[in-house]
Amino acid sequence: MAGSTLPRRAFGRTLRNHRIRAGKGQSAAGLHIETSPQSVSRMEDGRKIKISTAQIRDLLDFYGIPNPSTERDEVLGLWEEVKQHDLIAKSQGTAKGWWRSYSDQLDAHFDHYLDLEAAANRLTSHQLSLIPGLLQTAGYRRALIEAAELGLSAVNIERRLEFAARRQTRLDAQDFWLDVLLSEAVLRHHPGGPAVMAEQLRRLIEESDRANISLRVIPFSATVNSGLVFQSFALLEFPPLAGRLVEPPVVYVEGYEGALYLEQSDVIVRHRRAIASLERVALTETASRDLVCRIAKEYTA
Repeated sequence: MAGSTLPRRAFGRTLRNHRIRAGKGQSAAGLHIETSPQSVSRMEDGRKIKISTAQIRDLLDFYGIPNPSTERDEVLGLWEEVKQHDLIAKSQGTAKGWWRSYSDQLDAHFDHYLDLEAAANRLTSHQLSLIPGLLQTAGYRRALIEAAELGLSAVNIERRLEFAARRQTRLDAQDFWLDVLLSEAVLRHHPGGPAVMAEQLRRLIEESDRANISLRVIPFSATVNSGLVFQSFALLEFPPLAGRLVEPPVVYVEGYEGALYLEQSDVIVRHRRAIASLERVALTETASRDLVCRIAKEYTA
């Protein structure tokens, strides 16, 4: 779990809460410890920045956190956990995250998402038009790449396919669960042509046999409900931290020009309700597999 590790996110969120409670802005905080407001923002988002323990202590003084105090000990304890985690990651050669070697092929916002995906133990994906990346075949992915970026070199296409294949090894982790809710429209679109889609649907059937993957389809015949008006999104959930701290879930909404990372409690509640609503009208896992099989046969007819 490199970069935006769970301890780092908990540390950043705690610092943000103290800053807001103290009525300080990110610019003032950055100026106080001689760094930029962008660095303060990145730290509060759980991103890795260069900062010393002395600067952390100065921030706590600036925020009016007494010394000694339980609140101060909590922040410094989280900071020690962040540093220990970084040392372990460095010794294992995972400090930067394997995907950083593909940074030239990734959208800027996706690096942060991969940090979160690596840390999550459950991912719920609701898709209206495309197969989730973790389940895409090389042929399907190639068709999407070529449609999105005309004239991309063969070398870069292959690097992106290699990245996609490496990312899918996340499914091999025993502590990772993937719940997929697909609109039937996803199965009817056929990037790359019928043969590519037939292979992709067979892949869906195979992957849905895994104990840690649930695949359910929302058919065209489903009654209208609140879940159906939500756009595609992913809900990432995380295991508990040391000391039983709970890391809040994140809703990820991706668009062509960027992405949103939503953590507000009311947003999480609305998306959980949407998931529950979609599950009520979705086919069972068995019926979903049957539908995928029937449509796959249509593509090969």
